[in-house]
Formats: sequence, C-alpha cells, structure tokens
Amino acid sequence: MLGRAVDDISTGSDSEYSKWWISWFLSSKGNEYFCEVEEDYILDRFNLTGLNNEVSNYAQALDLITDNLDDDIQDELRGALDVQARLLYGLIHARWIVTARGLAKMLEKFKRVDFGRCPRVLCQSQPLLPVGLSDTPYEKSVKLYCGRCEDVYSPKSSRHGSIDGAYFGTSFPHLLFLVYPSLLPPKSGPVDPTPTSRGIENDSSRKSRRAKEEPEISEGVGETGSTASVALKAERYRPRIYGFQLNETAKLQRWQEAVRDRQIARLEALEDLS
Repeated sequence: MLGRAVDDISTGSDSEYSKWWISWFLSSKGNEYFCEVEEDYILDRFNLTGLNNEVSNYAQALDLITDNLDDDIQDELRGALDVQARLLYGLIHARWIVTARGLAKMLEKFKRVDFGRCPRVLCQSQPLLPVGLSDTPYEKSVKLYCGRCEDVYSPKSSRHGSIDGAYFGTSFPHLLFLVYPSLLPPKSGPVDPTPTSRGIENDSSRKSRRAKEEPEISEGVGETGSTASVALKAERYRPRIYGFQLNETAKLQRWQEAVRDRQIARLEALEDLS
C-alpha cells in the first residue's frame, strides 16, 4: 500500500511543478502532515549523509527537489524521478523535524491541531502528533501519537494513512515533548487549551464532516478466546528516542506490566475454577 501511495502523483499545474517542487508537494492533497524543510538544510550535504544509499537516482532527485533539474529531461524519466524525490524529501523531512527549527515548525502545526485529536474519550480531545513505527522506508505507515494515553492510532483519512512512517521517524513526538515539557499533557483532568481557536474550529468542522461520511461502528466484545489469552496477545506502544526507551516511561510501563501480569494470573485462576 505504501508503494502505491508513493507512486500516486497529486494534481498540480506543470508551471508550478517545474518551478517550486517543494511548494507543489506540500500543497498536494494528502501531504498536510509535512512541514517545509528549509532550503539551506537541504543544500547542506552533511545533513543528507547516507541518503544516497536509500534513494535511486539520488543526484537527480535532489536536483528536482531544489528546482535545479534540467528542463529537457524526458517526461517518463521525470515521473520516475518524482517518486524518488518524494522518498528523498520524506527522509530529509524525518531528519529536519528533530532539529530545533524543524521542531518549531511542527509545534505550530500541533497547536493548530493539524494532525487531529485523540479518539479515546478519556483523553478529552488531546491533539495528536505523527510518529513512525519504523525508521526504515516501506515498512510501516504513519501513526498518530497521543501524549496523554501514550498510545498510537491510525489516521482517519486513507490519504494520510498511506504516508510512510519513516518520513516522521520514531523519535519525533517524544523529542518534541522533551524540548517543550510544558506541552506534555496531564494523565488526568482537563486538557490545557494550547491549540488556537482557529485550529479547534477547523478540527470540529472536520469531525462533523467525518461523522456524516463515515458509518457508525457498533460496540461489542469478541466472542473468541479467553480474556486472559486476549490480554497476553495485546501489543503495546513503547515511546523511544533514537531507539532508547524513555526512562520515566520505561519505569511506569514495567510497573503497569507487573500489575497486568498479576491480573492475568487471577483471570486464569478464575477460568480454571469455572
């Protein structure tokens, strides 16, 4: 699915495409999660170390991103280069958003609630942040991380759901909360109204549109398997920065897992008695 999504070319005029590739890419439908990477960052080859091994036709793809590609290039080759340019820009984007300037740009989008709100009722509409489950492209699609419940969710839109998670990386949301600790939401109580009123209005209007378009999902519990076996199979998201689990979160999760193990043991004992 990720491969097909990368191959899709969004609409845009030829003049816009040839003059300002990044502006055209950011304005295309489905790319609302991305922020603009500054040209100085892209032109600094140190920031792109190792990406030539990830992207085919690396030099030409970079020329396309920076609007330096020869205009005489064939249309067929340009289409193939666009796919590689999207991949290259996404991988550069993952590095950019963990820099000080990149974090500041993503902070603006977070305050506007550009990434949506947590669907969990008890999180009280906590704004979300994009996160990847893998730093390797073409493995996992992007997810949305809630700093309140510390869980991840799939985007509502299929366009957003097909974005490669490697374009945001596994560290971004946790690094943002580390740099801006005042944004870290409380685990209970009302959410601090940091997003702007414009973001709230846009988000509520999007929710109302989705409510009309999407069918209701009936609530219920599956009938297959015991409660204990279901609990044992449950996966859990573990926040990490550059592969290392956060210290306080790790301690909390170890305690929570010990409590869960005790509850599972109790459930198994009750199921054996019955």
